[in-house]
Amino acid sequence: MADKLHKTNALRAVESAGIAYETRQYDVSDGNFDGLEAARKIGLDPETVFKTLVLSGDKGSHLVCCIPVSEEVDMKKAARASGNKRVEMLPLKELLPLTGYVRGGCSPIGMKKAFPTFIDETAQLADKIAVSAGERGEQLVIAPDDLKNLIGAQYADLI
Repeated sequence: MADKLHKTNALRAVESAGIAYETRQYDVSDGNFDGLEAARKIGLDPETVFKTLVLSGDKGSHLVCCIPVSEEVDMKKAARASGNKRVEMLPLKELLPLTGYVRGGCSPIGMKKAFPTFIDETAQLADKIAVSAGERGEQLVIAPDDLKNLIGAQYADLI
């Protein structure tokens, strides 16, 4: 792993907004991008490490859900939160062209385009949560309200 931190779009956005944050890096050379493993490697509770999921709604729109890595998104709840009747996971081949991020490194901050974003309401129980910093093996630790306000997200029951 490089000693010098690569400035991702997510890190640039947080810095330009003047928001306090820290980063935590972990080794991904084993090819494991599992969120539970990431939480273990950076020494944080899996309930405070959030994965970023990109979904397609039945109205032809996309949305982003941030949920704890230890949980699965409830598609009906995500649809309800976003005003859709149905939602489904975005096909993996569409992730990079749509967001600018790869699987295992998708951040809710600094995507190519701003999408309606929903953060699971459990984030409010933590002082800080971790989300991808926009690169595999790098997490950004930030106050949930700072994340919410920066990206214009809403809290919702998603799990």
